[in-house]
Amino acid sequence: MAGLDHLEHLDKELVDELALVARETVRDEVREQTRKQRRTAQLYAASGTLALYAGGALALALGLALAVALPGWAAALITAALLGTAAYLLRGAARPRTAAGAPGGPRADPGIPPYPPAPPDRPRTDPDVPHHRA
Repeated sequence: MAGLDHLEHLDKELVDELALVARETVRDEVREQTRKQRRTAQLYAASGTLALYAGGALALALGLALAVALPGWAAALITAALLGTAAYLLRGAARPRTAAGAPGGPRADPGIPPYPPAPPDRPRTDPDVPHHRA
């Protein structure tokens, strides 16, 4: 058995080497995936920023077009109302739908209350009187 003692040392070195290689491989793979996801997130952010500016320019153009026929305050009010309506419709489109197709999540079921019931009111007691439990 004394001849196998030197193999235990080699076995431990081999396990350590394999663990190191596995760690480096996983680290490189995660780094590569993170790099791709970061690039995608940056492109989405840039796209959203440009869409925001395009929406602002469109709202300005609509307001200026309405201002030709209406006073400026009325054109701005109509533009704001149209943008508010569009925002409301987009919010409704983003909500989850039930099986029947109506907006709302799982709480849209009429059998489920929208919030937990309130606890019953406790009888009012005089704060100067000590409370005893029986």
